[in-house]
Amino acid sequence: MSSDDLHALSGPELLDRTRALVAERNRIDAELARTVRVADSKQGFAADGQATAASWLRGHGRLSTAAASQVVRNGRALEQLPAVATAHAVGNLTADHVSEIAKIIAPRPVALAAAQGVDLAETARVLTRLAAVAPHEDLKKAVHTFLEMLDTDGPEPDPTEQRTLTFTRHADGSITGRFHLDPAGAEKVTTALESINQTDRPAGDERTVGQRQADAWVQLADLHLGCGTLPMLRTVRPHIAVNVDLEDLLDPTTGKGAARAGFGAIISAARARWLACDADITRIVLGMNGEPLDLGRTHRLVTPALRKAVIVRDQTCVFAACNAPHWWSEVHHLIHWAQGGETSLANSGLLCERHHTQVHHGFTIERDTAGRWHTYRPDGTEILTVRPAPTDEALASAG
Repeated sequence: MSSDDLHALSGPELLDRTRALVAERNRIDAELARTVRVADSKQGFAADGQATAASWLRGHGRLSTAAASQVVRNGRALEQLPAVATAHAVGNLTADHVSEIAKIIAPRPVALAAAQGVDLAETARVLTRLAAVAPHEDLKKAVHTFLEMLDTDGPEPDPTEQRTLTFTRHADGSITGRFHLDPAGAEKVTTALESINQTDRPAGDERTVGQRQADAWVQLADLHLGCGTLPMLRTVRPHIAVNVDLEDLLDPTTGKGAARAGFGAIISAARARWLACDADITRIVLGMNGEPLDLGRTHRLVTPALRKAVIVRDQTCVFAACNAPHWWSEVHHLIHWAQGGETSLANSGLLCERHHTQVHHGFTIERDTAGRWHTYRPDGTEILTVRPAPTDEALASAG
């Protein structure tokens, strides 16, 4: 329907259309979860070199981590909850409803229900009827109440099972997130942050409580990074890595967006110079001058200098639809050293552990003259993650 057609509809007509679209979305979500479940059971995603259905959905379907995980979980739950599956398939339940009701078939509730003679199938039917007519919050409360009643005398829960911390990284490298801590964990974190807060209260401090907490959190990271108390990360101490052109580093102007940090943040040249005041600086020249990157046949193992250069160029695992971060990855010889391949930038590619193994078991990666990476299955077919752009005719007919 075109924009003009939509604007021509009355208010009630628009609401009817919205209801119909929600129901259709629910039906599509149900079919997607069911299809992914069957494909997963047949290990269909291995054909594209992916270990799990969720990783394929993230890479090829471009779903977020949370959305991909929900599709996989819901597919498994719908197999065990026929009443929920039926309601979802006809559009009465959302994917979030399914995820909520699925909590009753986690291993512990299943064991407790069996011991107490509770019929989980009937419970699922009751919850399904509630979800179809009541607000989502009512369903959440009902599921929580049921689980609490089922486990009134249960053992003290494992605190690590209650803790979550998730981040969303934005285009400028900043992050926002959500977290939940058990009571004991919350006490530890609060005590650590408060200790920094109370030792840094300058006169005239106008920061909000939230700002002070955030500053304390960053300071806590500074302390551990500076003291070297954190575990090793890929054979080196964890450190802030910033890539910036020499010209931008020496230029006295601000130079916004001139430097890239290790986790993807884009910062100004001025901020890069500030970080460089207390840092080791390594010059990496991706050309014919500077420290040698082409180590030839005399070195089999990748040197730290070469690894840094590969990270600067590749950033993440180069296997199709992976994008695992470089700190999970290894430098791979495109042509194996034992087969005459040189230890050089041109003969190197960044691969996560799983895909490094895949490449040594039939998959191949190649870098073309334009700098684009290509991944091929053992049968020689290329794994493609970007669909061809639609033609003008197709767009016109869709509109």
